[in-house]
Amino acid sequence: MAQSIFLDGESLVLPNAIRQAAIGVEAPDLTGLSSAEAELALILQLAIQQFVSGVEPSMTVARLARSLHDMRRALHPAVWDEIVPMAQSHPVAEYLLQDPLTAWSFAKPRGYSGDAHLLDFIYGSPEVQADIASASKLGRGIYNYTVNASSSVAVRERRDILARRVDEFAGAGASPIDVLAIASGHLREASLSKAIAAKRVARWVALDQDPLSVGLVARDFTRTVVEAVNGSVKSLLAGKHALGMFDFVYAAGLYDYLPDPVAIRLAKKCITMLKPGGTFLFANFSPETDVDGYMETFMNWRLLLRSEHDMARLATECARGVDVDVSVWSGSNRSVVYCEITKKLEGQGPYR
Repeated sequence: MAQSIFLDGESLVLPNAIRQAAIGVEAPDLTGLSSAEAELALILQLAIQQFVSGVEPSMTVARLARSLHDMRRALHPAVWDEIVPMAQSHPVAEYLLQDPLTAWSFAKPRGYSGDAHLLDFIYGSPEVQADIASASKLGRGIYNYTVNASSSVAVRERRDILARRVDEFAGAGASPIDVLAIASGHLREASLSKAIAAKRVARWVALDQDPLSVGLVARDFTRTVVEAVNGSVKSLLAGKHALGMFDFVYAAGLYDYLPDPVAIRLAKKCITMLKPGGTFLFANFSPETDVDGYMETFMNWRLLLRSEHDMARLATECARGVDVDVSVWSGSNRSVVYCEITKKLEGQGPYR
């Protein structure tokens, strides 16, 4: 489906780069493609049969997602890459795309994956309730699975963690803190933060490449400490923004799309924007997520997955020569990994 907005040149979120990072630069090994095609055909036909026979939609999609996850894990990345379009063009898509969450992700109306409106479907925000209500009965049944899938649970937890970390940092010092959100989307975590109401946040800069998201944040947080700024990874790395220094910088939904060289450059830039004792947090979907196969096929949502080891390696690369404390951990269902890099106070331990 044609995309209406093209932002990748600014964001450095490049689908081909994600594909290349997964497959590698050498000639692809397509051994096993024929058997993978046959296995996929059986899996997808079974899903159609279950939809037609009236099996609970959420159960059908749960089985399908598990099968796709197992295939993705077992196959060579080049073979998986070949069968993704086969899945997307299969008749079963006519059933799955009745789910408003799956349909929005696949169509990419804003021109890129994981946009803020998609996250609103995951959050169950008021802005998407009309779309959910107008979906078919089958679509709402499938949505009941996708909105409660492990990835969606992890995204909601990620929002909650961000709000909690802002509140914790805001409560730890004597002065109100400065916060920067990179690829902020609709900044839903700010609505959960208690620190804003308590006047413990001096500035909360929301930087995003999508003018629709920037406009919504400006509208929803008018007359607050939130500052909506139109900007991208590219413009940030190029030094086009005079944003100042921050106590807390985070990029929670961005690293899933950034190949290592860009990911490291961005982290280095963020570290330079930290005050002494400040913290940079970035998050990434993990290889342990069990709906990656469904996301990459029927949601057309390709991700760069990183383990705790991968995140620690990135942190080591980007923090060379800087006195920092690094913490890496996984969310409660291990679908998302978090890394915090804290610039130490001179002569003291890390600021917490």
